[in-house]
Amino acid sequence: MGETTVKSLDDRTTPSSPIVADGRLARLRAGTPRRPTIWFEILLIAVSYWTYSLIRNAVPEQKSQALRNADWIWRAEESLGLAFEHAVNHAVNSVTWLIVSMNYYYATLHFIVTIGVLVWLYRGHPGRYAAFRTVLFATTGVALVGYYLYPLAPPRLMNGQNFIDTVLVHQTWGSMASGNLKHVSNQYAAMPSMHIGWSLWCGLTIFLLAKAPWAKILGLLYPMATLVVIVATANHFWLDAVGGMICLAFGFLVSYFWYGSRPHHLPKLVEPAPGAVARGGSSRATASGTGAASGTGTASTATGTASSGTRTAGGTETAGSADETTEQPRVSSGR
Repeated sequence: MGETTVKSLDDRTTPSSPIVADGRLARLRAGTPRRPTIWFEILLIAVSYWTYSLIRNAVPEQKSQALRNADWIWRAEESLGLAFEHAVNHAVNSVTWLIVSMNYYYATLHFIVTIGVLVWLYRGHPGRYAAFRTVLFATTGVALVGYYLYPLAPPRLMNGQNFIDTVLVHQTWGSMASGNLKHVSNQYAAMPSMHIGWSLWCGLTIFLLAKAPWAKILGLLYPMATLVVIVATANHFWLDAVGGMICLAFGFLVSYFWYGSRPHHLPKLVEPAPGAVARGGSSRATASGTGAASGTGTASTATGTASSGTRTAGGTETAGSADETTEQPRVSSGR
């Protein structure tokens, strides 16, 4: 009985950790999310956007090719019966307060909302922040390939289609490719639309993580409103928006491969720092050792108690008290 107890303690095993069991894949991926560092994230975002802008604007403008591609896009939309950009552009332009608001929407919310969602993720969902940030970075990175391979003029720069450049007409600040800012931005990098790529990233992130129903609704409405704005201001074709959606899908695939899970399925909070885990593990090991020792002592006591009541082969019961130190006198048989 005692042997069985001791064996069960010595041979005890614990289930292997999934991270240890899948160590090779864990080394290839980012591993368990850690709490992001605020200054590193600010620097990373700033440098990444600066690099993105530098590369985007360094892509050869190829004006003639960009105009030919715009004509092809327009004919393709007409063949589908969905060339509605011209009608929307002229209809919204007739309402001055509306088109001016859209100009400022196009110029500002693209950055404000995106940064706001990143801050919300950082503060409220630190365990998911890195995965969602990876989606955004991968989406933006692959868009550069589109700018290089497929230069495209926006509708407002097409020849003979009579689109209205709403920023120039209403003299508002609303486009990096109009007015005085057009010399510092590539005007022929319209495919894919990162206004749609980023706004859809914001909208899906809010929809997937927010608890309040009204927040989820706003999350879905934001990319829809952005689609109306980019078409009404003649900055993009609706097919540019499709390109932005494809880029976003690529970004989610990259994040899924890297983290082994969809971003919103990752834990909301981060795990403790490695030092804290090590200290916690030592405490648990000590407690386990103490408990095992206590259990062994208890088992030994129980074994001793049980053996005190063992009967001899002759049928007499032995006196098994551990406290007895004197032997009982024998009774003479008379021989």
